[in-house]
Amino acid sequence: MSSGSDTPQLYAAREPIFPRRVKGKFRNLKWIIMAVTLGIYYLTPWIRWDRGAYLPDQAVLVDLANRRFFFFMIEIWPHEFYFIAGLLIMAGLGLFLFTSALGRVWCGYTCPQTVWTDLFILVERWIEGDRNARLRLHRQKKWDFRKWRLRITKWITWVLIAVATGGAWVFYFADAPTLLVNLVTLNAHPVAYTTIAILTATTFVFGGLMREQVCIYMCPWPRIQAAMMDEDTITVGYRDWRGEPRGKHRKGEGAENLGDCIDCMACVNVCPVGIDIRDGQQMECITCALCIDACDDVMERIGKPRGLVDYLSLADEQAEREGQAAKPIWRHVLRPRTILYTSLWSIVGIALVFALFLRSEIDMTVSPVRNPTFVTLSDGTIRNIYDVRLRNKHGEAREFRMSLTSPDVLRIQLEGTERLVVTVPPDSTTLQRVYISARPGSAPVASDRTELRLWVEDLASTDRAYRDTVFNGKGTP
Repeated sequence: MSSGSDTPQLYAAREPIFPRRVKGKFRNLKWIIMAVTLGIYYLTPWIRWDRGAYLPDQAVLVDLANRRFFFFMIEIWPHEFYFIAGLLIMAGLGLFLFTSALGRVWCGYTCPQTVWTDLFILVERWIEGDRNARLRLHRQKKWDFRKWRLRITKWITWVLIAVATGGAWVFYFADAPTLLVNLVTLNAHPVAYTTIAILTATTFVFGGLMREQVCIYMCPWPRIQAAMMDEDTITVGYRDWRGEPRGKHRKGEGAENLGDCIDCMACVNVCPVGIDIRDGQQMECITCALCIDACDDVMERIGKPRGLVDYLSLADEQAEREGQAAKPIWRHVLRPRTILYTSLWSIVGIALVFALFLRSEIDMTVSPVRNPTFVTLSDGTIRNIYDVRLRNKHGEAREFRMSLTSPDVLRIQLEGTERLVVTVPPDSTTLQRVYISARPGSAPVASDRTELRLWVEDLASTDRAYRDTVFNGKGTP
């Protein structure tokens, strides 16, 4: 039996990673994306949108109390959840498309874990200094006043960001200004405080303490992405045919026999997940391209061509190794796999747009009362009972008139009124009980089931909607 020290470890203790500051076009792109995505997340609940007197004026609102989702001019009702499902399908297809074309570009630029980790690292760098200063502070055994001051300042700033993150999330589920006042005055619902506390803790831990471990151990996407990628996928890679053998370019020491890579470790020192891109494609790589910026800077300073570390495909790397030209980017992007994903994505999107603009502003559901399926009145008339739910999507009250398409012997009556008109409040539903009767001896009475169609008409706009149902009779003996 082997000793405990010889047992293979499935999980390695985390060695903190302190990425070095880097400048370049990809780092600038990440700054822009971080600012835009964080701005959208934090500011969207405060955007107002006038929907009239009876509807909330928050542009984006998940109204759980009234089971509604508002997105600017769009209002999604519970029975229209297929819109949400369609958007989720589009998001999945979009992720497949971008991964097949550009690798883990979502992970490197727009994933919330990446965005908040970038923000937390930025705060850490502002307070504790760049990579070498943070390494010295980490390795310092003694917790003197300076170390305590820097760490507490950093942690407090992280907590404030985490609280803002959790607070912004709950603002999507209630009127933001009102909820803010209630939170500050301690009058908000306990669910709001609990949600903020949970999101504060997870943001602090994931963005500040775990960082790359969330991507490596918790996220399933690194293990799925291989199915989306092939040799034509453009991703971050190292041109080892050009860089090897690596080594310091010192005069008189055979520098002419070395490749362009001077083994400066710049690409490793800026990597947020701590990998060496020169070792080839790795599951941990999020293709953030910071190693490209770092390597290009070094190549420029030593007078070598840029692009030793670059966005490239495996097919191009092999072609360049053999002295051939790389494929044009459009040939990498436009290939059967990406065309298929784009086509599916477009089909779902077009279908959702059509469904959005073709949906009616009025709607109804019909539920026949099953117990009993019919009743026989004293004069022999057969009556069926239906619960009809009328839905008014307008911002003002509307009068709906009900009618039916059926044999003339059927008669319709509404409970509680002599008229066939129901007033439905603005942007709400009304449950109306409806009685449909057939005279003794008529065909509907003699048959087991008679098809009929219930109609509802908006008297203000003449819009109409219908639902098919059945009338249950006694049936032939």
